[in-house]
Amino acid sequence: MERYKGFYIDKPYGNNIFSYEERENKKIFVPELIQGDFEDVLVGENIVFNEIDEDNEVKAKGLKNLVQYKLNDKSIYVFDNHNHAFYFWMKSLKNNEFNKGCKLVHVDQHKDMREPLNYEVDIVDLDNVFEYTNKVLNVGNFIQPALKKEIFSQVIIMDSSYSFEIKVEGEYVLDIDLDIFSKDMDYIPYDFRLEKIVKLVKDAKVITIATSPYFIEQDYAINVLKELFNYAIIR
Repeated sequence: MERYKGFYIDKPYGNNIFSYEERENKKIFVPELIQGDFEDVLVGENIVFNEIDEDNEVKAKGLKNLVQYKLNDKSIYVFDNHNHAFYFWMKSLKNNEFNKGCKLVHVDQHKDMREPLNYEVDIVDLDNVFEYTNKVLNVGNFIQPALKKEIFSQVIIMDSSYSFEIKVEGEYVLDIDLDIFSKDMDYIPYDFRLEKIVKLVKDAKVITIATSPYFIEQDYAINVLKELFNYAIIR
């Protein structure tokens, strides 16, 4: 049973907790998950992330749908807010798509290593994982639970020109935040970032990809996504 069917979060938890009391808008949307390909990754009309930035309320629109895609029998999940990665990791683990205890390669402008309010999740029960992902986790704290539960033995964070030079050995799951291509990261040449990620795509067991609406313009993020995987397929 697929749990992502499209729903609103209207209480101050999960990604809706940010500046909740100060905001005019009190709810965010979590889109439905569909089977598709990168042509189905489109910007939607719903607000999926809401925050106050320098006294301005930013109502960020996200994806029309979350998309699950198979590329050469490899599962790829594309979603807007990054905490959803946790659910898709557990789903992939349950489907035996990677071995528990392998590495996580996290390519992102941010480290996302904050502590969540709790670690009370049953990783075997996907209904419980779904509730935990959407009610406890947010875009900055979804990695620590995967380490605590020993889903991954370690996380390799690539958020700088130096870290892109790290050679990844052994089995890994690849987690990409497209905000690695935001203007703040332009000090690293675009083609350099693209080529490094393409190499990681090749050997990853599972790939999770966040479009991060609040942190990067969505049409641009989607264009980068398509270029990245067109390049990966050609290579």
